[in-house]
Amino acid sequence: MALRGSPSSALNRLIRPAGLQSNISHVRNYSAPLDSTVPAAKQKYIPTSGSYPKGFLVSGTHVGVKATNKSTPDLAFLASEIPCAAAAVFTKNKFQAAPVTVSRNMLKRRNNTGVRSIIVNSGCANAVTGKGGMEDAEKMGEEADKCFEQPQDGKGGSSIVMSTGVIGQRLPIQKILRKIPTAYDGLGSSHDHWLTTARAICTTDTFPKLLSRTFTLPSSPSITYSLAGMTKGAGMIHPNMATLLGMIATDAPISPALLPSLLTTAVNKSFNSISIDGDTSTNDTVAVLANGAAGGTEITSESSEDYTVFQETLTAFAIDLAKLVVRDGEGATKFVTIRVTEAASEVGARKVASTIARSPLVKTALYGKDANWGRILCATGYSQISEPGQPINEVPEIVPEKTSVSFIPADGSAELKLLVNGEPESVDEVRAAEILEHEDLEILVRLGGGKEEAVYWTCDYR
Repeated sequence: MALRGSPSSALNRLIRPAGLQSNISHVRNYSAPLDSTVPAAKQKYIPTSGSYPKGFLVSGTHVGVKATNKSTPDLAFLASEIPCAAAAVFTKNKFQAAPVTVSRNMLKRRNNTGVRSIIVNSGCANAVTGKGGMEDAEKMGEEADKCFEQPQDGKGGSSIVMSTGVIGQRLPIQKILRKIPTAYDGLGSSHDHWLTTARAICTTDTFPKLLSRTFTLPSSPSITYSLAGMTKGAGMIHPNMATLLGMIATDAPISPALLPSLLTTAVNKSFNSISIDGDTSTNDTVAVLANGAAGGTEITSESSEDYTVFQETLTAFAIDLAKLVVRDGEGATKFVTIRVTEAASEVGARKVASTIARSPLVKTALYGKDANWGRILCATGYSQISEPGQPINEVPEIVPEKTSVSFIPADGSAELKLLVNGEPESVDEVRAAEILEHEDLEILVRLGGGKEEAVYWTCDYR
């Protein structure tokens, strides 16, 4: 598919496949506050290099969506040199932002094929904005589409649209539309381009969240594929669905028919397993694009070994991205893994983990470095209680006499047992205080009723 316009430096870059960065980074990453500085404690999460997928170009451009933003990039553009497969998962909040509706309809209309770009603005969510907001989202997609010559296939536009920021306000749409061609002209493949793009989608984040890595597939062991992704989020984070914005791109060849299930499985283990404040946003969207630019055999069957390997790779990658969001939680000082094991069902284990993760009393105790395991046990106990008017659970997941709770130290030392089979342990308060001094902590809950488990990642509250 040809691109619009006369040859220029940006157009030549789009026609000519981009080379990969030579260094692979598994370092986690984040974004910047209003003054564009990153807190010293978060600098370690920003990658200094990356290995990015062939055939994708990105840019971050300043628009000034918020009048107070005088220089920080707030328009992100991710483009594929060729039409690609795409899939996305969206918020389940009943108040769904206009970009969510527009993007979902586009993917359905195109049957997940022939997608060219993702266009994102920060500073305004374009949520609860009525018919006018829907028109604005459509205009953003249309302007991005103009950068590419579209096939006459009757399927309409080919751009995913995302917005993040304040709810209930209309976009300064003309300012955004004027800058989309500038964003196109600024497309590039360098690490700096990717990092600037990650910064452009941030709102209350304290650092840009960007990851990349390489992998191989069994059918093409000589080909090195790449994954790159960015996400944003620090508040209003809780399932269901992704509780943030996220973009993932790969140059592996994936059938459009399989991409939605691959993404959904990855999201359920990652972005649907994090919680900061228990709130699910109106704009949540995580999208994946696969253009096959690295070559090799297309993955077309769920029973293939390639499918299994890519699913594992994508899921692990999404988990690492999701963890970055938790590490940037608003008011957070700790990164907390909640692992629930020996459950009768995975659903039950997830419910326990989710309940503990969103308990304000657990979070404030952790911030205060107080080994108040009673709050953890309390949340475990009420996690299975039905709401008034809902059916009562026929088989309780929680058996107090079988339940155990421990702290797992981040330094690899022995676990600190707090409760064993319903009986309280004599807790070494000094040891507990030492464990709670660490930034990372794992809470382990053994239910003693089965073999299933679930993991959630959360943070404390100031």
